Formats: sequence, C-alpha cells, structure tokens
Amino acid sequence: MRKPEAFIFDLNGTMIDDMEYHAVAWSSVLNDDLKAGLTYDQVKLQMYGKNSELLDRVFGKNHFTPEKLEEISMDKEHRYQKDYLEHMKLIDGLDDFLERAVDHEIKMAIGSAAIPFNIDYILDNLDIRNYLSAVVSADDVVISKPDPETFLKAASLLGVDPEACIVFEDAPKGVEAAQNAGMRAVVLTTMHSKEDFSQYTNVLAFVSDYNDPQLVHLFN
Repeated sequence: MRKPEAFIFDLNGTMIDDMEYHAVAWSSVLNDDLKAGLTYDQVKLQMYGKNSELLDRVFGKNHFTPEKLEEISMDKEHRYQKDYLEHMKLIDGLDDFLERAVDHEIKMAIGSAAIPFNIDYILDNLDIRNYLSAVVSADDVVISKPDPETFLKAASLLGVDPEACIVFEDAPKGVEAAQNAGMRAVVLTTMHSKEDFSQYTNVLAFVSDYNDPQLVHLFN
C-alpha cells in the first residue's frame, strides 16, 4: 500500500461519536415540528449531505423557501449542540493518532457536510483546529456526498494527490464519495455495521476507535 500523505476526516461520527445526538435533534424537528411521520430508523437513513438536501429529500424540493430551510437547519443545530455539549469528547485514541500523524508529517483536513457553525463548535471546544491544514464544509461545495467534490477539494487544498489520501468515514455515502474521488477509506463503526459497506471496494479497515492495531499500518 502506498504510504498516505494525507488523512481527511469526516467530522461527525468519525472524530466524535455524536450521530445519535444529531438523530434525536432531527427526529424532533422532522416529526414533532414538521409532522413528517418518520420512524427513528428512517430519520437516520436520511442523515447525509447538507441539511437543505435532507429536507428536500423528506418534503420535496421547493417545499420550503431558502429562508425557511435556513431557519429549520439552525433550529436543529441549536438543539443538537445543547444536548451534546456535556458529552463532547474525541473518539478513543484519536488524540494520540493525531499526534502520530504530525510526527509522520501526514497532512490532515476535515471534509464534512456540516455547516461551519457546527464544525467550529467542535474544533474550538475540543481544541483540535491546530492539527488541520484545511477544512471543507457544506458551504464550500455545490454538491455534497456521495459526490466526490468535498474530498477532492480537501485534497486540493492540502496539495496532495487523491490516491495518496485516506478518508476516515462513518457513513456509506461518505465511503462512496471517497471511492468516487479515488481515495481509500477507513470506516469508524459508530453508526453503521460492516454489512452496510459491502458494495464498496476502497475500504481498508473497519475500526471502532483509533486504538485499533489495524491503524498502525497506516504509518509504515
């Protein structure tokens, strides 16, 4: 395996184990406020891409004005942040993993469908911004995952060829985006089981956290 020159992290569910908090917030907004009538599992299946794209999938395109989409999106994020704050922490082993990447001169970036409001909330509260040379958010791309734009833009900002990047993802659509970008991926099993990724050929490993010995090979 070619030695990686860059690690690109999808933030939520990959650096922090917070996806259940997003699901609870979305379920509240979609079902309690907007009467979508979705089961909890159906809500989780819709949790990929930009907030506006999720709302378009559930209610149909142009159901809400752009202003209303923004209002709903921010309401959901405020609920998520309020509930998650006291539980916020890095996934086990990530702090040492980041330090090891620095020692091996591996560049790092975030490639996320989250809005800057949420990304800044995590990076600043956990004080990990200094490890990152680039951050690509929902505001930086036209089409979100599984389109490869997010990861390709991150690689471009890092000045690294796509094939020299390893993506850390927790969602099938994210792994598909990595595959579409020509990148290999490590899957964090915080939200999905291995079976959900069976169609993808770019997965190097499935890990529950960053203490997994499989990750040692990334530095060899």
